[in-house]
Amino acid sequence: MTDLGPEWVPDEHGVPHREAGRVVLFDPRGRLLLAIGHDLHQPDRHWWFTIGGGLTAGETPREGASRELREETGISVLPSQMVGPVLYRRAEFDFLNVTARQDEWFFVAHTARVALDRAGWTDLEREVVDGQKWWDLDELEVESQRVQVYPRDLVPLARSWRQGWDGTTLTVHEGRDPST
Repeated sequence: MTDLGPEWVPDEHGVPHREAGRVVLFDPRGRLLLAIGHDLHQPDRHWWFTIGGGLTAGETPREGASRELREETGISVLPSQMVGPVLYRRAEFDFLNVTARQDEWFFVAHTARVALDRAGWTDLEREVVDGQKWWDLDELEVESQRVQVYPRDLVPLARSWRQGWDGTTLTVHEGRDPST
């Protein structure tokens, strides 16, 4: 249907849509792992984002988040070791000259391993993901003034989740317009 991939199916309005599991991953120093990517059709447009991606048929968001983490970083965290979902995000965005919608469930996890491995990346990820970095949250807050970070407000949310979760699943809706 689009360059997005086969897991994107048209919703009732004909807009490509998928469900995704994402991981807010902390290392032993409390740093947060993010990836930076760009749009092939707008190469100057960059953004930082959490590790994760689309669910496969029959997969739960927690299972998908665990699988995506392993594929995108080489780091294995069992689904049962993930906390949450801490956040549900409905996002509408433009990517590869397509407007798409994604429903995302975010889970928090901690790892002792900080070495990253790209062996499980898809061809599209190799084209659009420019790198991954462990971020100190104070440094990420400064970076977020220069480059967009998704989800918006990730830094204060990550600060609240780093030491534990209060059991509340937050809900946010983010559209193509930064004010939504």
